[in-house]
Amino acid sequence: MRKEKEKFLEEEELDQTTRRMLTILRVLIFTIVPIVLFYLMEAFEHNAFEEVRSLAQLYNIFLFELIAWLLFFITGSGRLALRIETVIALVYGLVNHYVMAFRSTPLVPWDIFSIKTAASVAGNYDFTPTKELLLVCGGFVLLFLLLHFVKLKFPYGVFLRIIPTICIGLVLCTFVNLLWDEDFQTDSYLYPFLFTPAHMTKVNGMAVTFAMDMAFVYVDKPTGYSVERAESILKEYTTEYVEELQEEQPNIIVVMNEAFSDLSVLGDFEVNEDYMPFIHSLQQGHENTVTGNLTVSVCGGNTANTEFEFLTGHTMDYFPVGSIPYQQYISGEIPSLASQLADLGYATYGMHPYNASGWKRNEVYPWLGFQESYFLFDFSNRYYIRDYVSDKTAYQKIINTFEDKEEGKPAFIFEVTMQNHGGYTEEHDNFIADIHAEDLNSVQLDQYLSLMKVSDQEFEKLVDYFRMEEEKTILVFFGDHQPSDSVVRPILRWNGVNTVNMSVEQAQLRYVVPYVIWANYDIEEEMEADTDISFLAANLLERAEMPTTAYQNFLLELEKNPDSEKLLNQYEVLQYYYMFDYQEE
Repeated sequence: MRKEKEKFLEEEELDQTTRRMLTILRVLIFTIVPIVLFYLMEAFEHNAFEEVRSLAQLYNIFLFELIAWLLFFITGSGRLALRIETVIALVYGLVNHYVMAFRSTPLVPWDIFSIKTAASVAGNYDFTPTKELLLVCGGFVLLFLLLHFVKLKFPYGVFLRIIPTICIGLVLCTFVNLLWDEDFQTDSYLYPFLFTPAHMTKVNGMAVTFAMDMAFVYVDKPTGYSVERAESILKEYTTEYVEELQEEQPNIIVVMNEAFSDLSVLGDFEVNEDYMPFIHSLQQGHENTVTGNLTVSVCGGNTANTEFEFLTGHTMDYFPVGSIPYQQYISGEIPSLASQLADLGYATYGMHPYNASGWKRNEVYPWLGFQESYFLFDFSNRYYIRDYVSDKTAYQKIINTFEDKEEGKPAFIFEVTMQNHGGYTEEHDNFIADIHAEDLNSVQLDQYLSLMKVSDQEFEKLVDYFRMEEEKTILVFFGDHQPSDSVVRPILRWNGVNTVNMSVEQAQLRYVVPYVIWANYDIEEEMEADTDISFLAANLLERAEMPTTAYQNFLLELEKNPDSEKLLNQYEVLQYYYMFDYQEE
């Protein structure tokens, strides 16, 4: 305190011109630091000088400057303001770096709703820093220490800081609102397409992209929306609907297998043995079996969205990219396949051998119509592969639930497995990779493919069990998404695909997984019956010759005419209606 006072007295003795020059110098230094912070934060992922568009660089710097000055007027201290901003930039850049590494998409505003789920699985990923990462972090630490020499102070009291604080806050809000404007985005050459968030962040910069994303935290009503219009559309697709079981209906068992995919869709590569011989045999044509490719909306993570699309028939296309409806938009009962089957007299079970709070499933499952929900500690005699409950244990829970159900009452069992969850780098005593991709030399890829082999074997055993059952039963099996870029990169490179500048067609292949519908009774067989995850439940009911709702009839029509602008607009209207305005009569 004494030293500060002495320095203040020394400066008081300086002439007015020198003091003015000293203040200008300090303001200049204060202004330069946010610029450095922008480029330093971008350095976690790339060289912003080369890849962020020119105007976008200026907009990012402007955001950093506004935040720095806002913090300055709030705290009254230039040193403290810049240190706070430095910590924010370091943490954001570091978190974004690992989010990109683990799920191949950048950090978005609504990720705040996923913190608990992310934390629960964080211990299973490899956070070993690279040399480049350590270098960037070292730059932040050095800058933080150098800020000790920033001596800019606001010379007036707290009350007088209120006015500039409000002014800077208004400018910040106005600029963010401007970034939301489509004409401004076009004139400024900002990349606006949310369906490619990684590229959007790369060319717009993290700060500007995050600000642009904030416009989509809430879902706007579609063009021409009204409750009356939605109900009018549904009337067009309403058919006679049987509201109770008229005859023996099949048990319906759905397995959404964690990260299950056939990476051969990305290109050719050699392996020492087939990693999913059973699935491949079904795809060659099998009695009472439908197979094909399934298009999903996520890649490398956000499992709950594939689950949501299957159960509801809705699509993530009409939600902000990266959002999680389970956590953001569902707060009460909404129609789903589970509630539909419950109304038809089915016993409905939702199960997942992991934490009940993951993606808020313990709250959402009852709202979707699951009468019983089972999570990690409801699975007895748990057998683990790596650090996750195995498919073997997961399927035994299905069998036990089936055997314990009320006799004569059909069951709908929906299970989300956990065995194959990323990451795939660590060695484990309880699992040895025995599938090897020849010439690719990738530990991650070998471990992933070996897990696919185990899943394939366990699914075959599940099919064999129900093949011997007398009750009519349909099994549905599909993956929720492909693994992250770090796993598939060797395959893409082997096939001459640049993971940074993939074509639209190549990028679309990252959202393809296999699916199987198998029955222990007569259904019409079909191969290469490719579809979208949002249409799968409606297809399932149609193939099982079960009643479909007006919404499902609409989805089946849309599947036949996917490019119809009229139907796509109606789809958005109906989805908003069911998500936010629907009230069961």
